[in-house]
Amino acid sequence: MAILSWLAEQRIQEAMRSGEFANLPGHGKPLELEDLSGVPEDLRMSYKIMKNAGLLPEEVSLRAECVPLEELLAACHRSGNSDSGERKELESKLSLKRLRLQVLLQERGLDGSAAYMDYGDKIRQRLEGMDE
Repeated sequence: MAILSWLAEQRIQEAMRSGEFANLPGHGKPLELEDLSGVPEDLRMSYKIMKNAGLLPEEVSLRAECVPLEELLAACHRSGNSDSGERKELESKLSLKRLRLQVLLQERGLDGSAAYMDYGDKIRQRLEGMDE
């Protein structure tokens, strides 16, 4: 394996001397590193692949969909509209989404994972912070 590492290093050095890396996108700019410390270690690679593909895990999407429903319900309660049909419809939608999320977490064995719950809290805080 040492020969392959040495050969790779030689090719990289040769490319640098010939200027092949000079005009690459992002040249001279800091790297944008992602902090995945809040993601459970066994989920990091799959989350990274999904993110690069522009996809979100279903549990993240469900949590994101719950936030505006919770805010609308809070607005209904603040306005004194606690007996309206709209409030009941919102509660029903929120309840269904929470139930689906709970079932999904149980199926994936994440319902008892402290690391996943911490990650979920961070997602919730970020989503709530986006609305402000």
